[in-house]
Amino acid sequence: MGLSDKEVEESRKEYGTNYINVTKKNTFLKLLLESFADPIIKILLIALSLKIVLLFKSFDWYETIGILIAIFLASFISTLSEYGSEQAFNRLQEESDNINCKVIRNGILKNININDIVVGDLVDLSSGDKIPADGTIIQGSLAVDESSLTGETKEINKSFNAPVYRGSVVYSGNALMKITSVGKNTIYGKISIELQEKVPDSPLKIRLTALAKTISKIGYIGALLASLSYLFSVIVINNNFNLLLIKQTITNFPLLINYIIYAITLSVTIIVVAVPEGLPMMITLVLSSNMKKMLKDNVLVRKLVGIETSGSLNILLTDKTGTLTKGVLKVISFINYQEKKYIDEASLKKDINYYDIVYKSTFYNNESIYSNNTIIGGNTTDQAILDFLKPNNNIKVNIKKRLSFNSNNKYSYIITDDNTIFIKGASEVILSKCHSYVDQYGNINNDFNKDKVFHLIKRLNTSRIIVFAYGKDLNNLTYIGLTEIKDELRPEAKSAIESIKKAHIHTIMITGDAKDTAISIAKEVGLLTSYKQKVLDSSELKLLSDEDIKKDIYNIILIARALPQDKSRLVSIAQEMNLVVGMTGDGVNDAPALKKADVGFCLGSGCEVAKEAADIVILDNNINSISKAICYGRTIFKSIRRFIIYQLSINMCALFLSIIGSFIGVTTPITIVQMLWLNMIMDTFAGLAFSFESPLDEYMDELPKKKNEPIINKYMYSQIIITGLYSAILCILFLKLPIIKTLIRYDINNNYLMTAYFAMFIFLGIFNAFNARTERINILANITKNKMFIIIFTFIFIAQTYIIYCGGTIFRTYGLTKNEFILVLLLSSTILIIDFIRKIYLKKHTISLKI
Repeated sequence: MGLSDKEVEESRKEYGTNYINVTKKNTFLKLLLESFADPIIKILLIALSLKIVLLFKSFDWYETIGILIAIFLASFISTLSEYGSEQAFNRLQEESDNINCKVIRNGILKNININDIVVGDLVDLSSGDKIPADGTIIQGSLAVDESSLTGETKEINKSFNAPVYRGSVVYSGNALMKITSVGKNTIYGKISIELQEKVPDSPLKIRLTALAKTISKIGYIGALLASLSYLFSVIVINNNFNLLLIKQTITNFPLLINYIIYAITLSVTIIVVAVPEGLPMMITLVLSSNMKKMLKDNVLVRKLVGIETSGSLNILLTDKTGTLTKGVLKVISFINYQEKKYIDEASLKKDINYYDIVYKSTFYNNESIYSNNTIIGGNTTDQAILDFLKPNNNIKVNIKKRLSFNSNNKYSYIITDDNTIFIKGASEVILSKCHSYVDQYGNINNDFNKDKVFHLIKRLNTSRIIVFAYGKDLNNLTYIGLTEIKDELRPEAKSAIESIKKAHIHTIMITGDAKDTAISIAKEVGLLTSYKQKVLDSSELKLLSDEDIKKDIYNIILIARALPQDKSRLVSIAQEMNLVVGMTGDGVNDAPALKKADVGFCLGSGCEVAKEAADIVILDNNINSISKAICYGRTIFKSIRRFIIYQLSINMCALFLSIIGSFIGVTTPITIVQMLWLNMIMDTFAGLAFSFESPLDEYMDELPKKKNEPIINKYMYSQIIITGLYSAILCILFLKLPIIKTLIRYDINNNYLMTAYFAMFIFLGIFNAFNARTERINILANITKNKMFIIIFTFIFIAQTYIIYCGGTIFRTYGLTKNEFILVLLLSSTILIIDFIRKIYLKKHTISLKI
């Protein structure tokens, strides 16, 4: 019976393997090449090309190598992080593939890996097994959970010739199935193929593309102005505005061409200066460093950009089971006819006679069993009931007949050797057969009123109610009581939902549960709080047009009896409204919506198809982890903005100096080695410092950023322009004012003046980093939460001080006296005062101080 080894090989050749991962694994090289699509890196690549191809005559090796390093480091770190994340995901996937199945081959029952299953195999299934591929039942019957495929949580009975599908779980029963489809040809696999569609651009990519265009315009305008100012200076000013000399210069073509080539060289340099070349690397640093932090919080980031997108969410579509709830059914109480609640075994034992009846009814009329102190077999309801009462060897029952639960009868029972029937099942079935009840003392009373029990059930409005009764006649039973069975709310779910609501993110719960059950959970978790909020089921949602949903989307709080297409539809509608959409899920049915959403959160217990479709895997299945991801995302975006303020302020200073320097006889007095040190501070060190900003709870109080919101807002423009221009003016005044030359020692080569100038330029950057780090007036707010910032800028200050005194001819630094050093510090620290005044002005005029 079963396939022979030869037949297995033939089947594998004809129908393929059962391995479902149809997506090609991303190699390190592929990810590295994809990273060059970053809009800022594209500008750097163009600038690099211009310098190499056009400017061979005045080739600036330092600047060219600097651009190369910036491009390489940003791309390499990004690729390394994403590749590492991909490898971590692959390890998770390998674990999910590490499932064995019982298969009959060569007439022998053997265990094989799920991926080794082939068409024609005979698979032996029993309680708890995961169905390895699509097939049909050829012997026996099963109750299965197909929620991973259909979204429906109810148990489905399967008997002879019924189809069963990969990913389903066997609740109860035993059966032999014949495999008819494997791998990509299963329903499970076909959904995987559907997931190859193009994903939408992330909000960060959209914003960076817009930023790249803005910076390009600034760079081109700055380049044109700088080139014109240079040409005006060498042709007009240097000739003292003498028309004859100007004409001679213009007609001297070799000289004019040299001037034009230098002007073009200057233009490209200005474009490069305008571009924050450290930004791609900083973004990579901040994303990758936070990715590692998030992993400690049970959040596995598969796609780096998914972290930042989490912070931009406008709408979160979340499932219930396992995310808001624990995902495990539990008896929370046993209630008798007098409505006395027994919350545990100890309270039940106080009424010992009643306990004896309840124990027999729950422990023996149950298809789950204890094995080595572990409950196995049966369905989830039976397992929950059995867990309520522990084994008691003093109460023995001999069973001579058992009837298993099925969806037609809606009950199960046992008959003991004294012909007593113990029955449990749906309230509408069992209560119709009851004519008496047993009280807490074990006495039978005849004044039974089933309506009283129905009213109690209605008030409970819990996940699942199971009614128990006993007697000698199936149509004349004594009511024992009922169990409240519930998938309990996670203890942190309510606070997590509150945090998400506080972050102005609209949350819609989407569940396959019945409406009443879903409403109960929505109220308990704090989602459903007002009569104005709308609760719909799938059929009601279907009747609404897309336009109706758009108008009312912020009032819709719950979709019950949801189908997979409902999730995808809601994602599409929200995205049409230009909203950033998050989606949680764990099943194959969730995968299309997870892929389509701006950020897909897959539960750690989810199937490999859902994990493949998602951006982020929540390893602990906990919505509180999603709340943390949102806070991390907002922190990351703020860190990126702060770094942009810091770097563009310096770039603005350099741009301003380049444009007006030619008119007043000031070219940038920074040597190549000094520029190397400056770029190291601006790009590498500062990027690292800003990337370690800590998530703050206050960020969750802010409104989400719109998808098309520019990365540079009004607040940032004010800081970049004011601090950038002030720095440039201070630099010009330092070099041109006679009073400065009286305060700095004079020598014929201006060595001490240029040493002081270099020191001031670096210290300006250090002080301005404190301005950029926070929008608060108190620049030291929360600074201890970013120890890396303190360490890095302390190191830069110490290193710069060392360079001032020991740099020598390499750094063109020759030391400063104590008074000169204090003067430089005082002058550079004035940038703190300038930004303080700016912040006070904005606050006084109630202009937003938010980054």
